[in-house]
Amino acid sequence: MRFFKKSDVIDLPIAMAGVKLGDRLLVIGCGDPALIARLALKVGLTGRACAVDEKPERVAEAARLVERDGALIESAEAQGSVVPYESEAFDLVVLRDSTQPAADVRCRAAREALRVLRPGGRCLIVDGSGRGGVTGLLRRDPSADSGEAAGALTAAGFAAVRTLADRAGLVFTEGVKRNS
Repeated sequence: MRFFKKSDVIDLPIAMAGVKLGDRLLVIGCGDPALIARLALKVGLTGRACAVDEKPERVAEAARLVERDGALIESAEAQGSVVPYESEAFDLVVLRDSTQPAADVRCRAAREALRVLRPGGRCLIVDGSGRGGVTGLLRRDPSADSGEAAGALTAAGFAAVRTLADRAGLVFTEGVKRNS
């Protein structure tokens, strides 16, 4: 019965992130608590899941909703795109709804992601593509351009920058921290 089949769209961001049990994960931008919870559940008790945002109310709301879903997460406020974690502490950094869509803010967030990633770690930017029906035509977000995301990752110093997918209203762009 096709009507009761679980949608692949729900698991798309998790598949694109490639997060697995035991990973050390940081999400910059707490605007999508459901995504943060699903990612945190994937890293499990053997991993570490952290989330930061510039707005304390978004941090508090995300922490509440993530814990309600049964995931463990460390949450913190990050002022000026500076995350309160040591260098090379994470395997994966996800930028989602990170603070403001301005290119300079995104570049600063990408530089911080590079700092906290271990060598060989990945940064994934998840943006809305503005696609999908009449709403997508009316509300196209120019900051969601995958070229802008790739440019921010390249400017920050990431290697192998590429757009992984533009599907279901989301664009996934990733970069890898070079091995020293």
